[in-house]
Amino acid sequence: MGRILVADDHDSLRKGLARALTDAGHEVEEAPNGTAAIERLHEGQFDVVLSDLKMGGGDGLDVLRTAKTLQPSTSVILMTAFGSVHTAVEAMKIGAFDYVLKPFEIEEMEVKIEKALEHRRLRHEIDYLRHTQQDIYEFERIVGASGALQRVLDVVRKVAKSNTTVLIRGETGTGKELIAGAIHHNSLRATRNFVRVNCAALQENLLESELFGHEKGAFTGADKQRIGRFEQADGGTLFLDEVGDMSPNTQAKILRVLQEHEFERLGGTRTIRVDVRVIAATNRNLGNMVAAGLFREDLYYRLNVVSVEVPPLRERKEDVPDLAKFFVRRFTGELKKKVDGLQPDALKLLMRYNWPGNIRELENAIERAILLAEGPYITMDDLRLGELSTGSSGEVAPVVKIPPTGIPLEEIERQALIEALKMSNWVQKDAAELLGISPRVMNYKIKTLAIDFPRGRRAMAELVGR
Repeated sequence: MGRILVADDHDSLRKGLARALTDAGHEVEEAPNGTAAIERLHEGQFDVVLSDLKMGGGDGLDVLRTAKTLQPSTSVILMTAFGSVHTAVEAMKIGAFDYVLKPFEIEEMEVKIEKALEHRRLRHEIDYLRHTQQDIYEFERIVGASGALQRVLDVVRKVAKSNTTVLIRGETGTGKELIAGAIHHNSLRATRNFVRVNCAALQENLLESELFGHEKGAFTGADKQRIGRFEQADGGTLFLDEVGDMSPNTQAKILRVLQEHEFERLGGTRTIRVDVRVIAATNRNLGNMVAAGLFREDLYYRLNVVSVEVPPLRERKEDVPDLAKFFVRRFTGELKKKVDGLQPDALKLLMRYNWPGNIRELENAIERAILLAEGPYITMDDLRLGELSTGSSGEVAPVVKIPPTGIPLEEIERQALIEALKMSNWVQKDAAELLGISPRVMNYKIKTLAIDFPRGRRAMAELVGR
């Protein structure tokens, strides 16, 4: 079954076609003209678009071009009168899947739709076999060689082949979805669906409908049956992102599925059994939420069979150069702009920055820099990092904050040294440059102020500083 958009300014034809396709089990939306169809394409995804070639408010060619731009994998079938066959054939040359002459039998259209859905499914399978989708989840292709990341991947390798529920924790933007995808695509369920749901993006009633589906008439606006994400993931994996944002009622229903492997659609009475592996992710401390009564303790233990902690980027800065190069290659291709890499000072700035937005912020920074770059290399100015925020008066906020009780000058100096070392990935030479002192003075202050390096960092820093 597929999600279909029917666009035609002939009301009886459009409504009749939509009704027949709905009865056949498809999810159907209607558009009375080309402009409305284009708006629907901007609002949601469709597997197939059925569009009249000649209609008011933008014709079928406009709908076709929009569909191929916004949703390249969507199949467009044009409906046309005999006199427009030549135009329909030309439309197929620019991306239409097929065309059908009016008047037509509904059975003829259903056959074309099934062929379009099958073609789409086969394309996805071919992409999968060619690794155009899956290869980013292969362990060897996950960017980063830091010890922190490798420890995460060691756990992922061990749990991937099982059916164990996994809870992925970490700050926003650290790559939790990538880790979830790696677990699925390296599991025995890899050939089945990997279905994602963002629990924070939907209100409670909409989230439950998204997860469990609903029957026609279950609530106001439920004018057709909807298959939920659990059913779509049957035999595969369901990834529940931001699981800490679920309401208590939804939490109870999720717990039942995990325990009993069954549920009912909203408004339904038939019990549906599924075989789904659940991977959950959150940027919240679920343990604290349990203590505060905001998250069910029994669900927490069901989800937290194996816990994977994804480190923030500031704790794995060794991966920044490789990640930056990866994003440069990606965005130079997507933006069709020739940029060969980063200038040394620009890369040094990336290493110094603390990345509160983690990998997602780095990705955005590189995309922005490529757009702004005027030469063959990204410069410090292109990155636009480290700009101080200003208060409402426009004055620059103070770098050092002194508490009302006071603080020894030596402690301020110690904190400044530690912050500079963190920004420089614990390379003393670079930290000294940040503070405007010589490496010798830096080394002396580290010793006199008894600054401890994280385990393994001193040897690495001394090696880099040679």
